Amino acid sequence: MKKIIHLTSVHPRYDTRIFLKMCSSLAKEKDFDVSLVVADGKGNEIKNGIKIFDVSKPNNRVDRILNITKKVLKKAINLDGDIYHLHDPELIPIGLKLKKLGKKVIFDSHEDVPKQIIDREYLPKWILRIISFGLNSYEKYACEKFDAIVAATPTIRDKFLKINKNSIDINNYPIWGELSFEKIDWSIKQNYIIYVGGITKIRSIREIIKSLGFLRDIKLILGGNFIEKELEIEVKNYLEWKKVEYKGFVDRKKYKELLTISKVGLVLFYPYPNHIDSQPNKMFEYMSAGIPVVASNFPLWKEIIEKNNCGICVNPLNPREIADAVNYLIENPEIAERMGKNGQKAVIEKYNWDNEYKKLLNLYKGLL
Repeated sequence: MKKIIHLTSVHPRYDTRIFLKMCSSLAKEKDFDVSLVVADGKGNEIKNGIKIFDVSKPNNRVDRILNITKKVLKKAINLDGDIYHLHDPELIPIGLKLKKLGKKVIFDSHEDVPKQIIDREYLPKWILRIISFGLNSYEKYACEKFDAIVAATPTIRDKFLKINKNSIDINNYPIWGELSFEKIDWSIKQNYIIYVGGITKIRSIREIIKSLGFLRDIKLILGGNFIEKELEIEVKNYLEWKKVEYKGFVDRKKYKELLTISKVGLVLFYPYPNHIDSQPNKMFEYMSAGIPVVASNFPLWKEIIEKNNCGICVNPLNPREIADAVNYLIENPEIAERMGKNGQKAVIEKYNWDNEYKKLLNLYKGLL
């Protein structure tokens, strides 16, 4: 039996991509023994056939980078795996050390981090560009030495193909049946629009809340945690906040229940370089649940949504435009229902985890 070890020092142990999709799928294979190393302080456990090892929770970001990564490496070596699958850029040095020990190593690029750095606002742009250049150079140096690169989008894959020929995209498409319904009962839906996920400025939370001022008898179901405390205080003081039903953190079961009564799903990101070429999991989750999507008008997103006629793309910086799209869908329920069905059909045929897992499994078998 081959030992597969997934490593993360950043993501939660039940991360959708790492735990729910990749590890849980691999654990069903009779020839694989799957382990997941995390750093959350919640202890060891076995779940979904996956052995989860906790190396302790970091005290802060510096502690995570300087000390937790060493603990991850120590545990990784102790587990003596056949394939190591890394999920964080800060674990790249660990990957290089594992390669020197003769191990098979995969780096999983969830995002284009050098490009993402440019979007930060906590440092001057010229400093961010220097950091981005340094990260990009180190990424090129290290990733050509790895056995394979897995990318979360085709755009990121194409970037790594110039560095490592064994690069593939494993997209964050939904697991069919997890958030989907065999039959969607539109009659039980209410005048709710929904967003569940990380709540940040760059995911248009200000604009979404402000758009409610242009809507009558329509409420927003908002699930997730505010990443910035100041932003939470700010938007909760908006007059439009009275139209928000804030749920806080929402687990997958509750998320599905909320999708049952919602008529429109929102996925609105600011037009930053790292966003424009992304494929947010949220978009495909709404599609799988059979509700139309109101999304940012990026070329890639428009291609997916307009090609499948499953929603409307708008300027994510314009509350009035967001409201107009929502109003149109709420006031035309037959069109909204048809768009929802179109999105679900697209997920069944193409945008589903089964198709992506086949690519991942073939990659593993090739390396072994």
